[in-house]
Amino acid sequence: MAPIDVTQLGLDLGTGGVIGGVMGFAAKKIAKVIAVIVGLELAVFKFLESEGILTVDWEAVSGGLLGAGSAATSNQPPDFLMSILSTASISGGFAAGFLAGFKLG
Repeated sequence: MAPIDVTQLGLDLGTGGVIGGVMGFAAKKIAKVIAVIVGLELAVFKFLESEGILTVDWEAVSGGLLGAGSAATSNQPPDFLMSILSTASISGGFAAGFLAGFKLG
């Protein structure tokens, strides 16, 4: 077993934490803007549908969601899981920083 370099491990965790914090803060701000845009878009679509200007096939819209759900229950891990596990030290710092930035944002 190789010796653990505590300095490099701390550097990985710290760098990942700082980058994750910035990304989490930005993601929350961007998510709020996107939520407003999507909400307005759905309201406009519903209004246009009620006026008879637009026809929405809601069965086709929900059909795509059902396909995504079946892929999620396939009992096989995603391909990217092994690459995430191989970079666990920087990923852990990034995840903690992202959550902290998202909470503060």
